[in-house]
Amino acid sequence: MQPTKLDQILGLEIQRRRIEKGWSQEYLAEVTGLHRTYISQLERGLKSPSVRVLSHITNALDITMGEFLRAVEELLSAEGKRD
Repeated sequence: MQPTKLDQILGLEIQRRRIEKGWSQEYLAEVTGLHRTYISQLERGLKSPSVRVLSHITNALDITMGEFLRAVEELLSAEGKRD
């Protein structure tokens, strides 16, 4: 199954914020209680995070889910304008 645009953008935003903090996938996995390969799959848009998983990730990244989802929504909107 092909990753959706939403899954890709969610993943890229997780990755961007993780890298901004200077964290490895291993470290993000450790602080969220998730597996590193799952973090990798999320970042590549291969998996869709549940609300619970997104909450763990955003808490670890010290942002609100609202902040995170607004950024994703802006990116989706910008992508739509380019299509």
